[in-house]
Amino acid sequence: MTHSDTYFDQVGQVARTLDCAAIERMVDALVALRERHGRLFFLGVGGSAANCSHAVNDFRKLCGIEAYSPVDNVSELTARTNDEGWDTVFAAWLRTSRATKNDAVFVFSVGGGDAVRNVSANIVRGLEEAKARGLGIFGVVGRDGGFTKKVGDEVIVIPTVDPKAVTPLSEAFQAVVWHCLVSHPRLAIQEAKWEGLAAR
Repeated sequence: MTHSDTYFDQVGQVARTLDCAAIERMVDALVALRERHGRLFFLGVGGSAANCSHAVNDFRKLCGIEAYSPVDNVSELTARTNDEGWDTVFAAWLRTSRATKNDAVFVFSVGGGDAVRNVSANIVRGLEEAKARGLGIFGVVGRDGGFTKKVGDEVIVIPTVDPKAVTPLSEAFQAVVWHCLVSHPRLAIQEAKWEGLAAR
């Protein structure tokens, strides 16, 4: 088999083993968040940070949920990194945003955060701050789910089908899962552009 054959076979394996019941529970929780006018804060680093930016757009535009990500404010992100340290950036951002139990965080991460090994420690600190403030915690993560899975309310763990492909499959399926969410009939309040054109 070629690499492409192998990769897309693995994509199929992951898709067939996702926890769809957990995704439906996440929909319920996000509908409730919108009904109480809560905000949704996306946290992620690296490729997952780019996914956060895209997801903010989709949840705001397609679902009518007030959503933000600290990774979209490069000036604040780098100032806090420079002045207080990288591990502080998400927790400090939630404090300044006066996040409350009305709100929720949504983590995109390959490993979910691991303070002991100093991997995505900023996600761990951010989740500790979220827990202290009573926020709901959602996530789409890989490996064993890390700290996000440990403390989260609804966290989708992308199954590991190949230890050498954890990052590409985890980051790819972050997008698959959030697009499932924003196109869900209970969450979507506006059609995406091309679907709207096709209906005419």
